[in-house]
Amino acid sequence: MTAENSSVTEFILAGLTDQPGLQIPLFFLFLGFYMVTVVGNLTLITLIGLNSHLHTPMYFFLFNLSLIDFCYSTTITPKMLKSFVSKQNIILHAGCVTQLFFFCFLVISESFILSAMAYDRYVAICKPLVYTVTMSPQVCLRLVLGVYVMGFSGALAHTGSIASLTFCADNLVNHFMCDIFPLLELSCNSTYVHILVVFIFVTTDIGMPIVTIFISYGLILSSILHIHSTEGRSKAFSTCGSHIIVVSLFFGSGAFVYLKPPSILPLDQGKVFSLFYTIVVPMLNPLIYSLRNKDVKVALRKTLGRKIFS
Repeated sequence: MTAENSSVTEFILAGLTDQPGLQIPLFFLFLGFYMVTVVGNLTLITLIGLNSHLHTPMYFFLFNLSLIDFCYSTTITPKMLKSFVSKQNIILHAGCVTQLFFFCFLVISESFILSAMAYDRYVAICKPLVYTVTMSPQVCLRLVLGVYVMGFSGALAHTGSIASLTFCADNLVNHFMCDIFPLLELSCNSTYVHILVVFIFVTTDIGMPIVTIFISYGLILSSILHIHSTEGRSKAFSTCGSHIIVVSLFFGSGAFVYLKPPSILPLDQGKVFSLFYTIVVPMLNPLIYSLRNKDVKVALRKTLGRKIFS
């Protein structure tokens, strides 16, 4: 976005609420969320990097998920925290476009890394004898490369669409971040084509991973039902349940915000749903996927033991 196609040189982010009594409590609440997110994801990244027994496809994907979540939360939360303690949370054009690009890149990458993880679990549970060959390091690398390519191309499309808009007078963004629909609402020119671009890309970026996840988990559940051991079946159901909860939160809130016309879902409600996939999910992911995991607990004890003895 350049000064040539807009008379607005900066935006003001409205934040989550304009009620003075809620500003400080919300600041400390979301600061706590952010600290848990940073510590949880960086701990997981460090443990996977330092412990060779975690150098497997499953933990390779978890490493990338944690990296995405850490960057994702850092792109959104610090600017949001500023809105609770400053009278006007100003962001320049360049800053707004940059935040939008990284937000789109990371949220799309997260949706595809979740589908890659579901595929990995499908191969592990349904085709254990060929798991090592099917999920070879080269295949895992290609899958992750595909995740980031999809993220980059989607982010480029959304950012390019927003960058072509003209903003004439109003510069108050009714959100805690530079998101697509709040910026479209401020545009002087017609937004029909831009809304169409959003629906096409969001349908692809949400639809493809959801189809992959549904097929993978449908086949996984079918295999689980053939397990005769009650303990084995219960353990497998527990693993699937954790993944499905996070997937439902992430994709459900995202689809609710982006696949419904703004007239059906007011921006104020959209902000609340946005909290789930921008703040809550990145915080919960390391807890649900890994910190309750036996291998991760062993790695944590070994790593702490090495540090204490050194």
